[in-house]
Amino acid sequence: MYDESLDLSTPIEWDSPAEQESAIAFFNAAFRAEESGLRQAHELADDVAKWDPELAECLKLYGDEEGWHRELLTEFLAYIGGDIRPMGPTTGTFYKLYARAERMDTIVLTNLMFETIGSTTYRLALRTAKPRKQIRQMLTILTRDESFHVPLNVHFLRRILEHEGGGSSRIQLRAIYHLLTAALVASSAASRRRAKNFDHIPFETLARAYAQQLGKLFAHADDLGFVPSRLLLAAVGLTKRDLQGYEDLVSADAAEAAADRSRVVVEAL
Repeated sequence: MYDESLDLSTPIEWDSPAEQESAIAFFNAAFRAEESGLRQAHELADDVAKWDPELAECLKLYGDEEGWHRELLTEFLAYIGGDIRPMGPTTGTFYKLYARAERMDTIVLTNLMFETIGSTTYRLALRTAKPRKQIRQMLTILTRDESFHVPLNVHFLRRILEHEGGGSSRIQLRAIYHLLTAALVASSAASRRRAKNFDHIPFETLARAYAQQLGKLFAHADDLGFVPSRLLLAAVGLTKRDLQGYEDLVSADAAEAAADRSRVVVEAL
């Protein structure tokens, strides 16, 4: 990954100061996600190393890639005239609660769901943001890598659940899944106030995409037992039938396909 660099040789001509400010907010949110992913992956690696050194090494490498994204975003934010800024109240609340999680399965499930909405947002932005070479390169890197991180985190989750066992853990995780899904879908409203002038994604489109992706994520993972809420799906105009007919997103085959970083899917979600 370190062989790749951003092409920042020419300045971006923004349509308006509002668009530039929204772009800074958009990529600041991406920076905070990568920063959190790096810290949690390395902390998990330390714990997992006691019972599975190879899985721990995978977690460490995953965290290293998040750290590389953070480095790229730091450079990119300076290039577009911004800097690293404090988190807003919505984002800050998410990450404060995330930082307080102690169980490994809770941490990995939360990170998996964050990765899912991250890859969803980046893929949509590739379609809707004004096409600029530098923006597309940054978004493509984030889209392709976060898409790979989704099945990777499902593997982490399965291995940790296998190690920890316990039926009560599964019940708690299902409650967290439903709570987080609702919160993340609702968070799309807050993000529109800050980033819509850049990515041009309507609230209805983003909320529906979040609900759809978080719902179909586990459509082929019956062993995990995460079933989306009919009420939440209905609130964004979806039914469970809308989540059917998709390929398995979390299998080993899906992970291997996503590992080919040149195969970035930009089409409609």
